[in-house]
Amino acid sequence: MAGTIHSLVLSPRHAKTSPFCFPTPRFLASSSLLVSRSVSFNCNRLISRPTRACQQPDKVGGNGGQADITSGPAKGLTKQFLDFASNNFLPFALVSGVAIGFANPSLGCLADRYSLSKFSTVGIFIISGLTLRSEAIGAAVEAWSVGMFGLCSILLFTPYFSRLILQVQLQPQEFVTGLAIFSCMPTTLSSGIALTQLAGGNSALALAMTVISNLLGILIVPFSIAKFIADGVGVSVPTKQLFRSLILTLLIPLVVGKVLRESSKGLADFVDKNSKLFSKISALFLSLVPWIQVSRSRSLLLMVEPKIFLVAIGMGIMLHLFLLAFNSLAIRALSALSGGSKSVFAKEENFSALLLVASQKTLPVMVAVVEQLGGALGESGLLVLPCVAAHILQIVMDSFLVNIFLRKDRSSTKAKLA
Repeated sequence: MAGTIHSLVLSPRHAKTSPFCFPTPRFLASSSLLVSRSVSFNCNRLISRPTRACQQPDKVGGNGGQADITSGPAKGLTKQFLDFASNNFLPFALVSGVAIGFANPSLGCLADRYSLSKFSTVGIFIISGLTLRSEAIGAAVEAWSVGMFGLCSILLFTPYFSRLILQVQLQPQEFVTGLAIFSCMPTTLSSGIALTQLAGGNSALALAMTVISNLLGILIVPFSIAKFIADGVGVSVPTKQLFRSLILTLLIPLVVGKVLRESSKGLADFVDKNSKLFSKISALFLSLVPWIQVSRSRSLLLMVEPKIFLVAIGMGIMLHLFLLAFNSLAIRALSALSGGSKSVFAKEENFSALLLVASQKTLPVMVAVVEQLGGALGESGLLVLPCVAAHILQIVMDSFLVNIFLRKDRSSTKAKLA
């Protein structure tokens, strides 16, 4: 057997194709194990080297050509998948966060225990400050009328949708009441800004509407709940706690990011050159929110009858669609009344910022309000549960809307270049 292998190894099938000459090794017949190991080793060594030397990549019949043919479709599919993931990074990250939270909530609960969501919000606003250009602040000042309408929409107009929600009869009724309370909330603390940045909108305008609406919301939300929902039930909002949270998680990180940008031109250039990278980092921070919320509420989700919870989810989706439709129609009407295509409302960057920020509602403020109710409007956990789903779904839905804005920008850019 050893002699047979020896003759096979030392007798190449095509003598002309191997330009290398190898010395003929001599084996000891006294140890068959040693012979078999040395033959196996020399077989790998002797065959592999001439094969690499004789490969002709430009010939289809060679091994290199076969590798190119077989790996071509795989490389194409991999590239298509990576391009798809890159173009849809935000919804991909959000859906992944939801799926991971359902599959294994323990890690998300641990993250919630250490307040990772607050750190992610701080990270989003530091990135906002790093990417906030001075000319963007000027654009926000120029669009002050857009911001004023956004504040009115968030705090005065959209709470009226709670009246429509309360007409729905569902058991437990806390699901309906919770969504009605949710519609009275100010805008999200970080999601609207992050989505506006990803869409290429007026991020300074989005930032201004977010900060001001949440500050004013501390004063207005109790009156909205008492008027539309509570029917005289006393509602108090933890004013000092919310105000401190807004300062620590929104304003200070934003100022820090802006100061860092203005203090180093090299850092500002680096951020501008890697804007896509910072957008993806901001999207990752944003995806922590649904991951943690789903992980926290998974046990409650599993306790509710699926049919009823699906109805509540549908109500949350309809609420967000109504808010998007209302703000979109209002913006277009105001644009037509104030100069048409030349109006400040007609600018795409202002349109996207106003639509995204004014159509979202914040969950943390809602949770703080429900905790202060002390069960006056129902079980706290049941009040919050559908709002967790609504909060996650509005971010996921708007992430697809952001992709639509980006596709329109890319197509208009190609049209201009053509």
